[in-house]
Amino acid sequence: MTNDENDLEKVVLTRLLRLNATVQGFVTGTIAGLVVFIATNWLVLKGGYVVGPHLSLLGQFFIGYRVTFLGSLIGFAYAFVVGFVLGYFVARMYNWFAGLREGKRFGNT
Repeated sequence: MTNDENDLEKVVLTRLLRLNATVQGFVTGTIAGLVVFIATNWLVLKGGYVVGPHLSLLGQFFIGYRVTFLGSLIGFAYAFVVGFVLGYFVARMYNWFAGLREGKRFGNT
């Protein structure tokens, strides 16, 4: 009976410790893209003589980005890709460290 309980505990802990890297990347990318999209359109709607001089510096990293509506779409795409890659690799690293920790806990290593 205790062997079955230990196996069940291993399965439960393995499932609880893991992150889905693709979902994590998608969520992080979507949030990053929406932040750039909303910030750009907020400044476009706000208007003024000089629109978003600090946000326009993203054009140095995101080729084609400007503080316009079309630029907000381009910025969304770039920020989504950057956020996806960042979220994906953070989740992969988390899973790798969790695997190392799990191996030491159960004596598999």
